[in-house]
Amino acid sequence: MNMNILVAGATGKTGLHLVQELVDQGHKPTALVRESSDTSALPQGVDLRKGDLTNLQDGVCDGMDAVIFAAGSGGSTGPEMTDKVDRDGAKRLIDLAADAGVKRFVMLSSVGADQSDPTGEMAHYLKAKHEADEHLKASGMTYFILRPVALNNDGRSVRVTLGDEVDISAQASRADVAHVLAEAAMSGSLDGMVHLMQSAGRSLQHV
Repeated sequence: MNMNILVAGATGKTGLHLVQELVDQGHKPTALVRESSDTSALPQGVDLRKGDLTNLQDGVCDGMDAVIFAAGSGGSTGPEMTDKVDRDGAKRLIDLAADAGVKRFVMLSSVGADQSDPTGEMAHYLKAKHEADEHLKASGMTYFILRPVALNNDGRSVRVTLGDEVDISAQASRADVAHVLAEAAMSGSLDGMVHLMQSAGRSLQHV
């Protein structure tokens, strides 16, 4: 069954892999984009829906079967924008998805977001992600939360590891992350789960 899937963060490094994956699988991705977003790299077949995560309006999730949050404020922004996008924007999108009767919400989170009171230089970001994850769990929607380790651009890998066997000092490719997010949204095979993730083995492009 072809699905209507809203993607927040579609123009980002992971998001571009994600929307291409959804198009390749025959689904209908809709990119949630700001007025200022550069959409030139999005593949053909992707619809656009205007929406700013710092000020989401009612109706942005209407007509969607699933929503994937793959957005982020970016490493160069400060704590205020982290709160507006990674915490409050995510929570608002979750609420709007629930109101619209969306069947499934898939969250791109982060390793370390399981902690309610993290420490270290990433503490503020991880706390924001933790609060968004907890809000999703309490939303009543079917959900999947993915918490990858540090991201790279190595392309698809031979093997992806999910769960307790993940080495938190390892890395995960954005292409692999996008593949898992798409699979979670499309199939429901990961419903109700929260998984760490790493890429393992050689990149497919080198095999």
